[in-house]
Amino acid sequence: MKSFKFKQFEILQSKNVFRVGTDGVLLGALADVEHASRVLEVGTGTGLISLMLAQRNVHASFLGLDINEEAAILTRINFENSPFYVRLNVVHQDFKSFDADKKFDLIISNPPYFEESGSEKDKIARQTVELNFRQLIEKSAKLLSENGLFSVIIPVEAGEVFILIAEENNLFLNRRVNIKGIESSKTKRLILEFSPTEKNLEESEFIIEKSPRIYSDQYFELTKEFHVFKKESRS
Repeated sequence: MKSFKFKQFEILQSKNVFRVGTDGVLLGALADVEHASRVLEVGTGTGLISLMLAQRNVHASFLGLDINEEAAILTRINFENSPFYVRLNVVHQDFKSFDADKKFDLIISNPPYFEESGSEKDKIARQTVELNFRQLIEKSAKLLSENGLFSVIIPVEAGEVFILIAEENNLFLNRRVNIKGIESSKTKRLILEFSPTEKNLEESEFIIEKSPRIYSDQYFELTKEFHVFKKESRS
């Protein structure tokens, strides 16, 4: 499968591992990684989000975790081929049984969000077969440092339940980004950031396209340090 080239790194892809997509790019570009020293990505896939965060924070160390062995192997290759390789590591393991000696300042995930279906396409990456929201939240709450952040991107329909489960685990919503496909459409995705400390909610809106297949100025500005855009893409 064709690789995906960014300005500072390249993502090798596989038909059996969830590919580079807009959700991952948005989370990698928008998540608050500024103050993190130790970062855990749950369900790393190709390693995209960790690589983007490593480019944004040149001091942090990153651990990618994936239950899919092929994904873990692919991520390791992508990590080793990047300029950030000394700060990146990957483990093939089920998050539900994962433990660490030291807690993390940022736990980040683009989690499975479809209920289990008959489809085999991207089954582990897209369907809540191996990891559901409650399991993700409960485990993340235990592994998060006192001042850490838990950051996810999920469908807007799941937002209310996700926030309630997080509150049950003493994780409080600090930031919410409402993501629209195009300006005239309804919100379709949410980036949610939680911490163990209650704070005033920071809320914003992000629009991906100004019209079908034409990226918005907001998207160009956000991803200008990552994407290699053709000049005609702005027209």
